[in-house]
Amino acid sequence: MKKVTLLFLLGLGFGQSTAQSVLEKDTLVISQNLVIDSLVLKDTVKTELVSLPSDLEYIPADESPELIADRLGCLQQTIELTYNSKVHGFIDYFTVRDREYIRMTLRRKDLYFPLFEKKLKENNLPEELKYLSIIESGLNPKAISVARAVGLWQFMSSTGRYFSLRSDWFTDDRMNPEKATDAACHYLGQLYSIFHDWHLALAAYNSGPGTVKRAIRRSGYKKTFWEIYPYLPRETRSYVPQFIAVIYAVNYAEEHNIYESAREKFSPHDTLTVDRFFHFETFANLTGICPEDLQFLNPHFKRNVVPADDKVRTIRIPHRAKEILAFNRKEILDSVAAGEKEFEAVAKAMSNNTYGRERDVYYVQYGDALSLIAQRFAVSVSNLKEWNNLNGNMIRTGQRLTIWITPNYVAKPIPSIVNTTSASSAAEPSDDSKMYIVQPGDTLWDISKKLPGITIEKLKSLNNLKGSRLKPGQKLIVG
Repeated sequence: MKKVTLLFLLGLGFGQSTAQSVLEKDTLVISQNLVIDSLVLKDTVKTELVSLPSDLEYIPADESPELIADRLGCLQQTIELTYNSKVHGFIDYFTVRDREYIRMTLRRKDLYFPLFEKKLKENNLPEELKYLSIIESGLNPKAISVARAVGLWQFMSSTGRYFSLRSDWFTDDRMNPEKATDAACHYLGQLYSIFHDWHLALAAYNSGPGTVKRAIRRSGYKKTFWEIYPYLPRETRSYVPQFIAVIYAVNYAEEHNIYESAREKFSPHDTLTVDRFFHFETFANLTGICPEDLQFLNPHFKRNVVPADDKVRTIRIPHRAKEILAFNRKEILDSVAAGEKEFEAVAKAMSNNTYGRERDVYYVQYGDALSLIAQRFAVSVSNLKEWNNLNGNMIRTGQRLTIWITPNYVAKPIPSIVNTTSASSAAEPSDDSKMYIVQPGDTLWDISKKLPGITIEKLKSLNNLKGSRLKPGQKLIVG
């Protein structure tokens, strides 16, 4: 995604292949941009114990480059597992300096790898892509980055919306393992259809297709990740080597004396259809289970409740709760729903005027004022100030504003499109033309996806664009 959650900030350029030279020349730094809710594992997860060697602290001597290259060759399926000094540096990191991270991966992988394998197969995608979630989120569906990328696959809010991942005050589908995995499969499939190369598709997953296309252009239209490597952002240069190194470290953990005694798996659970307010804690108390188990099975419900919004939802519950529910279903569900008014009163008092609203982001455009933005999103100016810690009315072009919109707000597909009779663009607009004002981070690919019937080629033709470079605030004719 645009910002990965577990990010090793290093563009490695080693001249030698030994781990010792790697340690001398560069230091791998784990970015401190990850906020993760602890995975509470109680009755919902069963732990299988395996026997361990007596000396877990022992770190074997460095394997030879020839042996590591041979092992990667044995693992390779569809995606090329290149071996070079950059990959070696990350293998050294995972097998020597952060062995605990691989232990954590071994502990969790049985929770989500079966789901990933199923979805990847359904979408005819390489099974190796299941390892991508390890470097994105550490296999944690509730992982949140400082850049606000969320979930196992670390979707930003805008990309999540494009793939129909709903996010509001109550729920965040980016934390829903099944929905997020479906979205990740569709996104990865789209990226591969653009680049026809899995390394480039992975790089685009990290920083966006526009960034990779710019790197290709700057490289003189080279065709592989390693050829455009120097022209990519630092974090994206590290992304593919990380991916390869993680595949190696997980599959050859024992050869590096990395073991994990506990392997987590979901205990038996069932589903329950809910069409009204449902409070996790009340249901847990009435059925004798732990509230944390419900949250672990349903991580996308951020407030531990299912809202009463006339939508039918399916939640997962421990199997023994389903058995108890069979005897007193009506009484239990009536009691669970009875706390709606009390919950709403408490939530409204604590939610900073965001109760029931969906978080959105808006980039200030030239000519904007707080009053105009408030009118556009059906909120008040005082709300805008409160949500963004603004003391006055001053805003600047390109400034990022957080806006909490109501669920019934009909978001305009492109809020920056306006009818115009004049504009400073490369082409002369007609009287009834429509314009799009480029926002920070926009690419022609992004804009074409937002607009029905608009292709990159049409955008270039309408605006007499010879290249793909855009500037924030630039006006484009779009119809």
